[in-house]
Order: sequence, then structure tokens, then C-alpha cells
Amino acid sequence: MKASKFTEAQKTFILKQGEQGTPVAEICRKAGISQATYFHWKKKYGGLLPDEMRRLKALEDENTRLKKIVADLTLDREMLQDVIRRKL
Repeated sequence: MKASKFTEAQKTFILKQGEQGTPVAEICRKAGISQATYFHWKKKYGGLLPDEMRRLKALEDENTRLKKIVADLTLDREMLQDVIRRKL
């Protein structure tokens, strides 16, 4: 996945502008993002502080890493079981 060019603080600032009543179209134009991106951020990060956003990102990265490990181990297990079946 492509890394965002916006920091957590910038995302928070953009979302807070929307909460203060600034029109979404104007916010998106100034920030150089699409409205879909704005609403995706709002859905994902709405109400979070920058520190909480960093923690969420770290947890998502760790979850992805652990899922990859589980997939690799499952594949190894399947290969070993296949070898055992062939020997019998």
C-alpha cells in the first residue's frame, strides 16, 4: 500500500476543519485530496488524536505482519503434511 503524504497531525487538522463547519469541498480543494479520501479518513480516524492515530497505524502494521506469519506457517504445515501423506 502506498504511504500517505499526510502526517497524523495533518489528517487531524483537516478533519477538525470539517467539524468546525467548513464545507468539505473547500477543505478538500485546499488540502489537495478527494472528497472520498476525506470521508474515508473521517470514518477511520474521526475523533482520534494524532497519538491515537499513530497507535492505530502501529497496531494495523503489527496485525498485517502477524497475519503474514500465520499464512507462512500454515503453508509450511500443509507442505509437511503433504510430504507425510506421500511417504505413507
